[in-house]
Amino acid sequence: MDRRHFLAALAACAAPVAGAATSPWPLLQRGGYVILMRHAATVPGIGDPPGFKLGVCSTQRNLSQSGRADATKIGAAFRKHGVPLGPVLSSHWCRCVDTARLAFGRVEPSEMVDSMFQDEDAARERKLAQLRTYLAQYKDPGNLVLVTHDVNIRALVGKYVEQGDVVIATRSPDGALRIETTVPVAQLTG
Repeated sequence: MDRRHFLAALAACAAPVAGAATSPWPLLQRGGYVILMRHAATVPGIGDPPGFKLGVCSTQRNLSQSGRADATKIGAAFRKHGVPLGPVLSSHWCRCVDTARLAFGRVEPSEMVDSMFQDEDAARERKLAQLRTYLAQYKDPGNLVLVTHDVNIRALVGKYVEQGDVVIATRSPDGALRIETTVPVAQLTG
């Protein structure tokens, strides 16, 4: 290997890795990103109890006390670092609405980020197409926040994230998303 190729390989090894523990704040302070946030920690369980109703939080799996505290801390960190926010869209599920409200003080529930957990393929594709159209037309200089579910984040960017974790993504002209970095909840609340 010649010196030039060796130095290029060495530089590639030293470059920050997407999702590494670097600070997300300088990136977010620029604005224009899509912030995919999985709802904060919930009481134990997967999905929702049988017969749950979207309009009735007592029938759903909701945020735990630690999840509520994490959402509040995340919002405080965003404010402390002066992160410009555009719309804050959320799934209609109470755990998402509550996460958004506690973190950002405002929320606009939107069907296009509702859980796809039990959706058939056609319904899932309809939500994804609607969201990609919205993303392609998004013009606000602030960061767009989407508080949603793991299954939705995996469908959008192919990445599993824990409860409360954030994926920071850029948009292509067709509304597709590309991950810039992933930030664990502990880094956002620490």
